[in-house]
Amino acid sequence: MTTKRLGLIMNGVTGRMGLNQHLIRSIVAIRDQGGVLLSNGDRMLPDPILIGRDADKVERLAKRFNVERWSTDLDKALTAKDDTIFFDAATTQARPSLLTKAIEAGKHVYCEKPIATNLDEAVAVLRLANARGVKHGTVQDKLFLPGLKKLAFLRDSGFFGRMLSVRGEFGYWVFEGGWQEAQRPSWNYRSEDGGGIILDMVCHWRYVLDNLFGEVESISCIGTTDIPERFDEKGKKYTATADDSAYATFRLKGGVIAHINMSWVTRVYRDDLVTFQVDGTHGSAVAGLTDCVIQARQATPRPVWNPDEKRTHDFYADWQRVPENAVYDNGFKEQWEMFIRHVCEDAPYKFTLLEGAKGVQLAECALQSWRERRWIDVAPIKV
Repeated sequence: MTTKRLGLIMNGVTGRMGLNQHLIRSIVAIRDQGGVLLSNGDRMLPDPILIGRDADKVERLAKRFNVERWSTDLDKALTAKDDTIFFDAATTQARPSLLTKAIEAGKHVYCEKPIATNLDEAVAVLRLANARGVKHGTVQDKLFLPGLKKLAFLRDSGFFGRMLSVRGEFGYWVFEGGWQEAQRPSWNYRSEDGGGIILDMVCHWRYVLDNLFGEVESISCIGTTDIPERFDEKGKKYTATADDSAYATFRLKGGVIAHINMSWVTRVYRDDLVTFQVDGTHGSAVAGLTDCVIQARQATPRPVWNPDEKRTHDFYADWQRVPENAVYDNGFKEQWEMFIRHVCEDAPYKFTLLEGAKGVQLAECALQSWRERRWIDVAPIKV
């Protein structure tokens, strides 16, 4: 039983997601716990090299988290034979070319989504990875949220009976950047730079719907650009060309209808930044990021609609919270451990670049639906 080094090339970890979820809460946490335990008792200890364009910023980051290696030269880093995994969390537009470069260097690749801004590029990267025989993965983080894991548990237990519908609400107010600093980077609001809530979020909804409620068969979607002007990181006004809110309806295999509202221009009046209500013949559930409440058919009240009388019944009190019977690790960290086991001992792993391509495909279908004002069928991807 030995501890072995696992060399990682990490690109894009100076950004919000790359820094917080992938470096701090995943790789640094895995390193500090002594590595990833394999089935034979060995441990794989990650040894990352941090890659970024700003040398001072990357160096400070490396020192802060006791990471010995950093560089601004990705091409040189890719030549190191002892670093076997390439990870990318930089901008979506650059991702296909970076993944291509890493695959051609013989690296296993793991990346944030979307894996590309269009399906053709996504499929090209997938085909190249398969042809070169490297292992590949795409982050599918929302499946690992405690709230959605509880939904999966309820589904597997038969709680819902026959599922009927899913209603999702996602979003919050992202400040315009003028009188108050924006919480998201400015490129998110420029379509020419790969921005837009449809491309960003519909990729999430694809794997959530496919894995929890039924494969997506068709979509109807409309988007809007509600805030036409915003201010960038330097305080300069720019034209927002990308959609900042969208409303989509999905037909799923098995008959479930899902509808999801997504917006960066909405103020939160719900239990969480994202919530899903699932209704079935035997029961209903509402899940957020961590919590989940349920109402079985035996406990369902009999409301009587009377618009002439003030409602006094507390409908929230009719729901029961799903107990915390399991311990949930950070979802990003859990996925990293799964991918490392996949690379190091060929453990089963389903969240490949194909799943990432499916997300890009659905976003493309959503944009087509908006443009053509019609339902779009989602065809199987030809690899």
